[in-house]
Amino acid sequence: MEAAKKIADFVKNFSYKDIDVRVKQEIINRIIDAVANANYSYKSLKIYLDPLLESFKGNAITLSGKTASVDYASFYNSFLIRYLDFNDTYLSKEPLHPSDMIGGILALASELKSSGKDIIEAIATGYEVGITLCDAGSLRKRGVDHVVFLGVGAAAAASKLLKLDENKTANAISLALVPHIALRETRSGALSMWKGGAAAESVRNAIFAALLAKSGITGPELPFSGKMGLINVIFSGKDFDDSVLDKMDGKGVLRTLIKEFPAEYHAQAAIEAALDIKLKKDVKKVTVDTYEAAKTILADDASKWRPETRETADHSLPFLVSVTLFTQNFWFESYDLIKDKKVIELTSKVEVNEIEEYTRMYPSSLPVKITVEYSDSTKDSSYREVPKGHYKRPMSREEIVAKAQKLGLDKKVIDYIENIENKEAVKIVF
Repeated sequence: MEAAKKIADFVKNFSYKDIDVRVKQEIINRIIDAVANANYSYKSLKIYLDPLLESFKGNAITLSGKTASVDYASFYNSFLIRYLDFNDTYLSKEPLHPSDMIGGILALASELKSSGKDIIEAIATGYEVGITLCDAGSLRKRGVDHVVFLGVGAAAAASKLLKLDENKTANAISLALVPHIALRETRSGALSMWKGGAAAESVRNAIFAALLAKSGITGPELPFSGKMGLINVIFSGKDFDDSVLDKMDGKGVLRTLIKEFPAEYHAQAAIEAALDIKLKKDVKKVTVDTYEAAKTILADDASKWRPETRETADHSLPFLVSVTLFTQNFWFESYDLIKDKKVIELTSKVEVNEIEEYTRMYPSSLPVKITVEYSDSTKDSSYREVPKGHYKRPMSREEIVAKAQKLGLDKKVIDYIENIENKEAVKIVF
């Protein structure tokens, strides 16, 4: 069966009654985390996003409380959520930040006056579809960005929220996928603000696609398996296992990961390990032993040893390890040290190696070992297999709330989200 039809069948048959308590609680955790990220980002992004509100007027309510067309509100919210690179992650054949889609779901829900239960149902649906596609095949190895899978997941979520039938849902998925194959250049070399914008654009496209499908507009019948579909064009007719779509159960959020530190997920364990090491002498060399994905994504070219922007720095394993070793801390102010001479000098001494054994352990484990060799040939080292926030070491609700408050989210907003299941016509404004 065509993958779009498999997804549409899941969307049709999955419902709120299928969601167990653990899944509901983790979805609430993700909403708190996503809205907290958006709140902190707003002070940096409002000068870019707010002036466009005049051009995209509408009734959808953004997380800042301003109104816009539902597609621009989806972009607006999602950019705010994604900008810090501090929201949740999924790691498989392809990585994903599934909570990026929450921005679009909340924008559409505000216009539809959806209930909290409807929103939880839509998020569970979108997460399941998006991350299951990541189990099917790797886009990044083919030069395509993971936001392609995000868009399909968001289209599935929007279809659920709009209560589309199976045929219209399949069309929404097709309309979200076929016109929107995003290039991986977004995440290659020196990075720009589009690192966060790409996800927002994908979610915006998905919401628009679902609305088009609702109105009766059709998309290509075989977006995945057609002669010029995703599987044949991007995956050369192989290396895409759509049989995983037959196993979707709506519990995928339980396999997603929350960040403790404001940096790319593959660096979370490395930052933890670096915090264990107290520099005592002149450093001769820092060795970071890790798995293929971490090295490929976070140490892929020379820019990662001399980052010039925050976007590059938070995807730079050499910088992230060095600044953590140097300051024995990691928070947003760490990025102020991008041009610090001592941090630059320490970064130049970092060597990143792929260890085959560690690569075999990925993605169920994210092993990293940091070894600091001093000028007198003595050494300190630290190892982590998984970081805090991984599903094997989950963050508690209390820890997630503490993170949200550290990001400046008001406790009244947190309390509202914690009780979202009982809310009608949900309106979340930070």
